[in-house]
Amino acid sequence: MTARCVMVLGTSSGAGKSWIATALCRHWANQGLKVAPFKAQNMSNNARVVAGVEEGWGEIGAAQYFQALAARAVPGVRMNPLLLKPEADTRSQVVLLGQVDAALGALPWRARSARVWPQVAQALDALRAEHDVVVIEGAGSPAEINLMASDVVNLRVARHAGARCLLVTDIDRGGAFAHLYGTWALLAPEDRARLAGFVLNKFRGDAALLAPAPQRLEELTGVPTLAVVPMCFGHGLPEEDGRSGARDRGDGAPAHTRIAIVAYPRISNLDEFQPLEQVPGLRLVWARQPADLEGADWIVLPGSKATLSDLCWLRAQGLDGAVARHAARGGRVLGICGGLQMLGQVIDDPLGVETRGRAPGLGLLGLTTTFAQDKTVRPAAVRFGALAGAWRALSGLHCAGYEIHAGHTTTAAGGAPVHEVIAGLAWQNAAGNVLGLALHGLFEQDAAMQALFGRGAPSLDATFESLAATLASSFEPGVLDGLIGR
Repeated sequence: MTARCVMVLGTSSGAGKSWIATALCRHWANQGLKVAPFKAQNMSNNARVVAGVEEGWGEIGAAQYFQALAARAVPGVRMNPLLLKPEADTRSQVVLLGQVDAALGALPWRARSARVWPQVAQALDALRAEHDVVVIEGAGSPAEINLMASDVVNLRVARHAGARCLLVTDIDRGGAFAHLYGTWALLAPEDRARLAGFVLNKFRGDAALLAPAPQRLEELTGVPTLAVVPMCFGHGLPEEDGRSGARDRGDGAPAHTRIAIVAYPRISNLDEFQPLEQVPGLRLVWARQPADLEGADWIVLPGSKATLSDLCWLRAQGLDGAVARHAARGGRVLGICGGLQMLGQVIDDPLGVETRGRAPGLGLLGLTTTFAQDKTVRPAAVRFGALAGAWRALSGLHCAGYEIHAGHTTTAAGGAPVHEVIAGLAWQNAAGNVLGLALHGLFEQDAAMQALFGRGAPSLDATFESLAATLASSFEPGVLDGLIGR
């Protein structure tokens, strides 16, 4: 078995590559084909725990995790062999085949490609040997001419896989035809030949108004426009990039609950809040200043890839005082992973695992966190003990989630009293309104959503089916099958 490969390229980040690749995975899986996703290199702090190459667990970008589920495949590290997790504007943690590689992280950006390409190619070859179709997602744009010489994610992958390529552009942001033509013009002739067609994504209005632009573009490039995909508001998948996803959300229904999520600079695992966006009457607010917390029913401190730095930012904005006042009034506060660590008494990173230093936490939970070189990456199936107060509805709840953290949290001598509600993973304050979790994935549990809001979000499977149907209806009959030679 040698899989046919279709690659989804974009004229820019945010063009819609991830969700289109997800929809293609489900479309071809629905044809009875064995499908796998692949993205050679992903830069994101949204990560998921999956099976490693050998025994144990690793992490990949969340987009490929969801694409694997859409393909009805078991997510694994080969589907995203290289993950870059930004820790600062000029530094990222490098995860190769699911494991942190400090030596790679110390290398200059362009020096990494020769080191990682063999593993990238082997991962892709292994997937091709086991599947009928591999749906490959590119990164950014293939026409980033400053990076072409060290490329391991776009054109080099397309050549290695012999992939047929779709070039996607976001027509909603304007300039789509110039983006498509400019990208095509910067490609070498042999790479242009791989372009099976252009896709105009996020279109609002009457597609007939696009004429004669698609025809003129084909005259100039020889590449047809194969699809005009409508704008899909609230399609149900989390945003690939947490920062682009950090916009206030609501469904337009009268708000019964306002949840403010603190959006610090190195926020991580933002994708786990996607189900909240689908609860009628629930409004999500992304807080960057104290005024954003006014009127909130809940405040959530999410995960962070640079916990001490983000805690310093939080204080500089005055958000620490606003969180403390909210808690003092009895308002709900939830900290997840890095957010849990911030709620404690002390955070200590003596080795500089994320940011070397030691700082007091917000002091709302009597906990202390110390960072160590060993990173915890594993799934977890747990059961909440008895909770009091605002979080009582979670008592006895079974929850499946995952851990990704380097900080190790324990109770602090002499700190604010805490009640451990999951051994080593969750603590609650004496008043019952502040809860800290080292576990990601609470809101992805239907039972938790039912307990907290009286209803769950639509299932992922329903989301995948809807995306696949929307995409398939945007292409002429037979075009998608033709991409894989059927």
